[in-house]
Order: sequence, then structure tokens, then C-alpha cells
Amino acid sequence: MRKFLTSLALGLSALLLALPSMSHAMQVYQNKKRPLVVFAPSDQHPAFARQKAVVNGNRLALSDRDMVVIYVIGSSVMTELGQGPGMNAAALRSRYRVSDGAFRVLLVGKDGGVKIDTAAPLAMTDLIGEIDRMPMRKDEVRRRQQNQ
Repeated sequence: MRKFLTSLALGLSALLLALPSMSHAMQVYQNKKRPLVVFAPSDQHPAFARQKAVVNGNRLALSDRDMVVIYVIGSSVMTELGQGPGMNAAALRSRYRVSDGAFRVLLVGKDGGVKIDTAAPLAMTDLIGEIDRMPMRKDEVRRRQQNQ
């Protein structure tokens, strides 16, 4: 029993030490980027193919809105439009509570909060609409217009 409690305590300690680094890894985007995190069990998943097509067809609009796209496919993590989060697939799934076999799309704001969480591919109009309603985005547009 004593060995069990000791190993349990060590395991919990390791987990608690890992938690700040998991949240810290996504902090690289705070106040800089809006991550779109796409989870899929495989790159053959039909919903993943639809979401990837939306991203590929709208790269300029996504880039204009300071977005980074993070694909968590099975045990792989791939990034477009910016640097990776420095987290592996298991850590990202744990961080956002997404099971291995699930398809999910999350829009994370520059403040680090999840703004959209859906189990279906996200249409570009919904994505852009949500971002453009954000106070931080409105401020960005206002500042750009003043600098022109």
C-alpha cells in the first residue's frame, strides 16, 4: 500500500508540474494570434477535409485576422499560418478536453479564451463573423484605418 501511495503521489506531482507548461505553451499566441484548433481522428475524416478546404480557400482572410491554424490529427500536430504551439497531440487534446476519436473545431481568441467550440466543420462566414464582432478585432481595424 505504501508503494502504491508513493507512486500515486509521484504521478500526481508530475501531472501538476506539467499543467503550467501545457497552458504556457498556448500562451505563445496570447495577444498575438487567434488559434483555430482542428481536432480529427485522421486526415481521411470527411469533416476534416471540409474544414481544411475552408482554411485553404481563405488563407488571406485568416492571415488578415492574425490567425494560426493548428491541426491535431491522430497523434500529429501540424500548423499553418504561424508557429506551432509547442504541445503534442495528447497535451492539446487534454488541454481542450477532446477525445481521441472526436472531430472538433475551436476558435481561441487572443485573450486565450475559447470563443467557438463545435463538432462540425466551421463555415468561413461564421468564423469571420465571430472574429469581426470581437472588441479586440474592432480595435485592430480602427487602428489600421487610422494608420493609412
